[in-house]
This record gives sequence, structure tokens and C-alpha cells, in this order.
Amino acid sequence: MRWINFENRKPTDKDIPDWTPWTDAMWKEWLEKSKKYLAEVERLHNSGDIEKRNKYIDSKNAHWGELKPWLLALSHGKCWFTEGRDICSHLDVEHFRPKKECISLDSAEKDGYWWLAFEYSNFRAAGNVPNRKKGGWFPLHTHSTCSTFAARCEESETPYLLDPIHKADTRLLAFNEEGNAIPAPGCDDWETERVNVSIERLKLNEHDALPEERRKVWQRITRAIDAFLQAKAAYRPGINPTPKERMEQNLRTIHELTREDAELSTVALWCVRFRNDPQLLSLVGG
Repeated sequence: MRWINFENRKPTDKDIPDWTPWTDAMWKEWLEKSKKYLAEVERLHNSGDIEKRNKYIDSKNAHWGELKPWLLALSHGKCWFTEGRDICSHLDVEHFRPKKECISLDSAEKDGYWWLAFEYSNFRAAGNVPNRKKGGWFPLHTHSTCSTFAARCEESETPYLLDPIHKADTRLLAFNEEGNAIPAPGCDDWETERVNVSIERLKLNEHDALPEERRKVWQRITRAIDAFLQAKAAYRPGINPTPKERMEQNLRTIHELTREDAELSTVALWCVRFRNDPQLLSLVGG
């Protein structure tokens, strides 16, 4: 899971690779439609017809779908949760806080965050696999505050689900040589619980194609690391300079596999981190 720099970003931003920025007028029009749709959702909610409210929300899925290319540009075309492109089928616009119903850890249901149905800061790009398994699941810590439309406090909630827009969350999820997602070394009890629950609910290990592709990445970067270290041990400036080119070649491979735009790059990053080699860590940013 890569950190997605999402705070205060807009489709009008001009610094996003492979993205043609929207004009200010286009963005204003999208926001105005959001306000109009939310007003109708609020009216239906206040009328007590929750089923009609939910149907209305679903009928406007094309509206948040318009932001899908932008959301994917922010992640270089990858699922925000798995870092896969085609591994988890085609990608959806996922509502991090469910828009219709919320399911807690004990499977109890309550009303969802309907007021965030058209709030773009609640959108995430997600593959079919994690999105379908997550569904309306969104439990909070036992002692967490709980946001409502009348008293909104989403920023004060303590959810179980790891969120890729929070850098601290992304550093809690590690990977091993078997291709499985695991809690990162040093996680405390609550962090470990969050990671394990997120792994289960997002099918980060259950979907066989994901661990298989992660294993391939791990094996490829392991070969590059081993070859680099062997060449480094043989290199003698002025005496045996030949291994220098092999060192450079394998460093390039390591860099390519750990780049932000590489698929499953966090798997490669964790393989490097577990080696605990200062030079390699410096290459990938620690």
C-alpha cells in the first residue's frame, strides 16, 4: 500500500503525471452537481424513505465515476489498497466511508455516511476484489467517536481499515517472501489488529493472484540484490573494476522495482528494508 498524496488535491492540478487537468469551470460544475445531488439525498433522508434515498444515491454513480481517471492518475493507474493494476480486475471508485450502510466488527448494521456520497475526499480507487469484499464494512475502535450528519467529526474517528491517504497507515503494512501481506515490524497490538482485519476485509492475501504476483516481485528484486552484493564484494577500484557495471545494472533494477509508479512496488521496498543494507536503503528512500 503506497501513500497517496490526496489532501487538498483537485482535478485542476497541473502537476499530476499522465493527467490532463480539468478547467476551473469543469471542476465548479462538478461540485455544483454534488451540492444539488446531496440536497436531494438529504430531503429523501429527512422524509424517512431510506430505500428511496439509497436508490437515488446509486442512480448517480456516473457522477463519482467521472473522477475515476483522476483518482487513478494519482496512483499511477494502481489500486490504492493493493497496488495492483489488472491483478484485481478493473478498478472502481470506492467510498472509504460507506454511503448507504455501515457494518461493524460484530456484523451489526447501522446507517451509512450518506452525506459523503458525493464528497470527493471520501473517494478511493480500488480494484473489484477489495471493493466487493469491503462493501459496507467500516468498524470503528470501541472508544472511537462516531460522526453523524448532525455532528460531523470524521477526522476524529478511529477506523479499523487502513487508509492509503494516511502515510502512517501505509507503513503498518509489510510483505514477506511468500507474497503475503503482514503487520510491519514494531506494530503495537492495536496496529497489528488493524492490519490483520484490513488484510481480511480487503482480501489482500485471500485473492490468490495477489500473493503470486508479489512472490514474483520479491524473487526478482532478491536476485538483483544478491547480484549487486556479489559484484560489490568483488569490486576493487583500479584492480578489478569490471564488477562496477554489474553493480550499476542491478541497482537500476532495484530502483525500477521500487519506483512509485511500479506495480506492487511496496513489496519490493519491504524486501529491501528487511535486508537492512544502508546503501540499498538509501537508494529506495529508507
